[in-house]
Amino acid sequence: QVQLVESGGGLVQAGGSLRLSCVASGTTLGINAMGWYRQAPGKQRELVAAITSGGSTDYADFVKGRFTISRDNAKKTVHLQMNSLKPEDTAVYYCNVGRYGRTWWGQGTQVTVSS
Repeated sequence: QVQLVESGGGLVQAGGSLRLSCVASGTTLGINAMGWYRQAPGKQRELVAAITSGGSTDYADFVKGRFTISRDNAKKTVHLQMNSLKPEDTAVYYCNVGRYGRTWWGQGTQVTVSS
């Protein structure tokens, strides 16, 4: 019912920036939380940041002060501005949305930060 299209991943040097975007389409009425998760090889998928329809945000400790999540409710889009990137930020980043107790995942986009 919900499709998520991500963009903005890529390869950057340490200290650089990337902006990830995720656009929801399909049956989008009722979407509440939107967020970003990441998963590095051999590690569990972990929450990076999340934002509700009302604008309340939640950040993982390892990105506080560096990443900013935002959303455009009219466009059903969530963004993740990633600044001061570190090599340990290298991972596949996944968009996630919640709607009426269900969740949907994006296909994932690779973020690679070189030293």
